[in-house]
Amino acid sequence: MRGSPLFLCLFSVSCWVNLMPTAGDKIFHFGACRVSMSMTEIRAGFTAIKANIQSRDPIRTLSILSHPHSLHKVKSSDRCCITYQLFTFYVDKVFKHCSTEDSFVNRKISSIANSFLSTRRKLGQCREQNNCPCGEESTEKFKQILANYEGLNVSSAAMKSLGELDILLDWMEKSR
Repeated sequence: MRGSPLFLCLFSVSCWVNLMPTAGDKIFHFGACRVSMSMTEIRAGFTAIKANIQSRDPIRTLSILSHPHSLHKVKSSDRCCITYQLFTFYVDKVFKHCSTEDSFVNRKISSIANSFLSTRRKLGQCREQNNCPCGEESTEKFKQILANYEGLNVSSAAMKSLGELDILLDWMEKSR
């Protein structure tokens, strides 16, 4: 038992360090979950490739994230759920199908994808601890996003979704 206070102290410091944001990180509140992420890094990466990605979008009359069933007016209790679903959507569907002949663009996409993967992992852990259920409204909104995505061929849908990343980022920052 002599090592117990030392272990408790080290464990407490370790938990505190993991909860503290690093330079440039912002803390986001998604329902019961608090997650830090480097929005500055993601925005900078996206801004660097936005024009290139959006110029590859052949269908400008359709949006995947903006729709009557979009992210706006999501209840705060559903933010954890829908944010996790959207990060999973981007990691599993979008980033996997976004590659170009431009290595600079591909590196930026990879960097953004890694940030999303890290944030999704943190959100997933928080969801498990806090039991963040999905409400009916957020489930319907996410189904509409998937239907919009699946209505296009995979590469077009992926590029369009990546080109709309600022919609998601703006929503996240607005709902902080």
